[in-house]
Amino acid sequence: MSRTQRQPDHREDHVANKQAGGRGAASAVQSVDRAVSVLEILARHGEAGVTEIAEELEVHKSTAFRLLGVLENRGLVAQEKERGKYYLGAGVLRLAGAAAVRLDISQEGVPVCRELADELGETANIAVLDDDAAVNVMQARGTASVTAQNWLGRRTPLHATASGKVLLAHLPPTLREGLLARPLHRFTEHTVTGAAVLRGELETVTGQGYAITQEELEIGLAAVAAPVRSHDGKVIASISVSGPVYRLTPDRLPDLARRTSAAGAELSRRMGYGG
Repeated sequence: MSRTQRQPDHREDHVANKQAGGRGAASAVQSVDRAVSVLEILARHGEAGVTEIAEELEVHKSTAFRLLGVLENRGLVAQEKERGKYYLGAGVLRLAGAAAVRLDISQEGVPVCRELADELGETANIAVLDDDAAVNVMQARGTASVTAQNWLGRRTPLHATASGKVLLAHLPPTLREGLLARPLHRFTEHTVTGAAVLRGELETVTGQGYAITQEELEIGLAAVAAPVRSHDGKVIASISVSGPVYRLTPDRLPDLARRTSAAGAELSRRMGYGG
C-alpha cells in the first residue's frame, strides 16, 4: 500500500453517525410537537379536516394524515366517517380522568393523611398506580418520624410494598396476572418473589381489607396499607403508614391496620364512595 494512500478514518464515520442520530432525534421531537399541536387544534375547534390541520401546522397534507393516523390508533382522535372530520377521542378523556384523579386525591387526601400521621406518630402516604409501580402523591410525617425518608414522588415496586400490594390485589385479573408473570426483583431476604406465594398474599389482602409488609423493600422498614375507592367502588389509591420495625411491632400491627383502614374509608367517602 502506498504511503500516500489514505487510511479509513473511523472518526469521520463516528461523527457522521452522531450527526445522523442527532437529526433523527430532532425529527422525533418535531413529530411529537406536531402531534400535540394537532390535539390542541382539535380542542380549540372541536373538529377539523386534514386540510385545515395541515394548514395550521404548515405541513403537507400527507404529514398531517400520518400524524392523525398515529393519534387515531392510540384512541386520542377519532374521525367522523361521513364528513371526514377529526375530533378528540376517548383516549384523551381517559388521560384527563387519570390526571384528575391524582389531583383530586392529592387535595382530598391532605387532611386525612395528616390526621393519620398525627394520630399514629408515623409517616403516612397516599399512593396511586403508575403502570407497574406505586407512586406516592401525598406524605405526612408524625411526631416519631422526624428523620424518616421522603417517599413523595417515589416509584416503589408493587410486590414489595404494602401500598403496592393493595393496588396490585385490586387490579383486574388479566392486568394483575400480566404483572405477576414478570420477574419479581428481590430487595431483601424477606421479599416475596414467587408468583404463587404472592398470589396467595393478594387474596388475603382483598379478604381482610389491608396489606402488611415487614422488611420486604428495606431492612428495618414495616408498613400497613388500605385501599381508597372512588365513587364507583374502584380502588384508585392506597393509604399507608410506615416506620421502623422496632416501632411497628407485631402486637401493634392490628391496631395500625384498623386505623389505616378507617382512614382509607374516610378518604373513599371524600372521593364519593358510599354516599
